[in-house]
Amino acid sequence: MSVRLYIGNLPQNVNVKELEALLTSIGEGIKFKAVFDRDTKACRGFGFANIKDENVANELIEKLNGQEFNGNKLRVERSERKDSNSGNSRRGGNANNGNKGSSRKDVKKVVHSDAPMKEAPDPRWAGELSKLKDLLANQKTPA
Repeated sequence: MSVRLYIGNLPQNVNVKELEALLTSIGEGIKFKAVFDRDTKACRGFGFANIKDENVANELIEKLNGQEFNGNKLRVERSERKDSNSGNSRRGGNANNGNKGSSRKDVKKVVHSDAPMKEAPDPRWAGELSKLKDLLANQKTPA
């Protein structure tokens, strides 16, 4: 089973090849993927490394956590994998971790309310509004 590590505090202009060379100097079987911003294409400051051997992962944490890389001190630690149904995904997971109740998509926005208005209507539309109210009051509905 592979170990996944979080590597944080990367510079925005990180050279991925340089970092991969640093990682592979410690051990073999390491695959690194930096996380980039969709719009700016700059590094978001972190990435993940998948390591086949747990001993190599532990050695990597010991040697690189706190080590300076391109002017930044790296933060290296084990990454907790997200459950597929944890809901923290941007791709449609339920934000309340599967609990029953209200989630963001379940909330209904009130567009119209029959409650009396607390403020007077906009004076620019007050005349039109009163005409519409009269028309509606005089309408006959079929029984």
